[in-house]
Amino acid sequence: MAFNSLDFFIFLPIVFLAYWLFFTKKTNHQNTFILVASYFFYGLWDWRFLFLIIASTVVDYFVGQYIYTSDTTKEKKKWLWISIIFNIGLLGFFKYYNFFIDSWIDFISLTGYEIGNSWTLQIILPVGISFYTFQTMSYSLDIYYKRLTPTKDFISFATFVSFFPQLVAGPIERASNLLSQISAKKVFNYAQCTAGVKLIVWGLFKKVVIADSIAPIVDDIFANYSEYPASTLILGVSLFSFQVYGDFSGYSDIAIGTAKLFGIELMSNFKFPNFSRNVAEYWQRWHISLSTWFRHYVYIPLGGSRVSKLKSVRNIIIIFLVSGFWHGANWTFIAWGAIHAALYIPVFLMGRNRIYMNTTVAENKWFPSITEILQILCTFSLITFSRIFFRSESITDAFGFIKQICSNFRFETYEHPLGYRMIDYFILLTIFTIYEFRIRRDERSPFKFKSRVTRFIVYTIVILGMLLFFDDNIDRSFIYFQF
Repeated sequence: MAFNSLDFFIFLPIVFLAYWLFFTKKTNHQNTFILVASYFFYGLWDWRFLFLIIASTVVDYFVGQYIYTSDTTKEKKKWLWISIIFNIGLLGFFKYYNFFIDSWIDFISLTGYEIGNSWTLQIILPVGISFYTFQTMSYSLDIYYKRLTPTKDFISFATFVSFFPQLVAGPIERASNLLSQISAKKVFNYAQCTAGVKLIVWGLFKKVVIADSIAPIVDDIFANYSEYPASTLILGVSLFSFQVYGDFSGYSDIAIGTAKLFGIELMSNFKFPNFSRNVAEYWQRWHISLSTWFRHYVYIPLGGSRVSKLKSVRNIIIIFLVSGFWHGANWTFIAWGAIHAALYIPVFLMGRNRIYMNTTVAENKWFPSITEILQILCTFSLITFSRIFFRSESITDAFGFIKQICSNFRFETYEHPLGYRMIDYFILLTIFTIYEFRIRRDERSPFKFKSRVTRFIVYTIVILGMLLFFDDNIDRSFIYFQF
């Protein structure tokens, strides 16, 4: 069930009303109801894969108990490895099995031997497996590192693993934030609910009006890149930057807003990354939950930046390659990760990777300076270039796309595949960018205006835009569902 489907618009009000009308007396009743609703939410996609979520839940629940009660470090480590091997094993089989087999077949073919593809399997990738396996592993890792005491409440833990607002595409939550809230009694809060509804509306706007309206253009250009000149290809990958941002940040807004309806505060996953002034700031603002996960559970255990410069550079390379591989079983994602490592390392070596951690662009000003504008444009251009690999079907296509830009550098007016005027999209994205710059200081308050008239105008435009662009007959799944 997708957030932008009619099914969800029916499901959510029913669950919300039942939750607050019938399950407010006991926390255990609240969590049991949400757990059932979450399993129903996921099971509508494919009920068979519920067993994977349940298996991951059971394993890490008991692993957490055994790590905590074990007397020796050796024993604790043994149980931790059970969690890691089990979850990475699930992820590895469903997501990466055919990738490794195909890569091995290709390697063997270089020697002149052909072994066929009899080893490959028809495997369906379970939606959300990259997210919930990382979430359950973080629970075991936090117990191992003595950051967390395991819960004895299995229902609360199962709800933490499968909480439907963030089950299939994050944010990837740590138990110290989400499980502690799930274990506490929730009381209806009108202000929290209205804030949640506003985030849901804004997230849907970004998904339906921004991401989905751009998708046909991006699909056409990337599918037929060999037929278009450089101007069109640059247009295509630039629009893809807006598409993937609107799609994924829109999902995160809906997830955070939906959680608010049930008294839960999820972590922020996006903080206006398109206004980043260097690549390091970009990664502090883009997919924050994944970046945080890798920093806490991979980068710091490797030594982080506390070791020598050479080892720190090694750690950065590892993080970005693993992050790329996490996104998908394709060499394009590994190349994408390598590009980001290459972009990040110079910023790190110059000591400029943390200078924008607590500031926003044009801090306490209405407009950015010329220097900030150039920094933003440069960063956006570099990130956009990397997305050629992120969006392409293969490494061959990615390099073919780049080659076409370099060899066919001419301007040509692009004709929309559905016949719409392109000028309308430029106006839409310009207004959207200006609006996001206006609200850049608070990603959780998209409609924060003192004037009621202004709020009414903005609400009207947003809702009319969604009604105009919404089409339930078009398959517009969220991009990160495939990860």
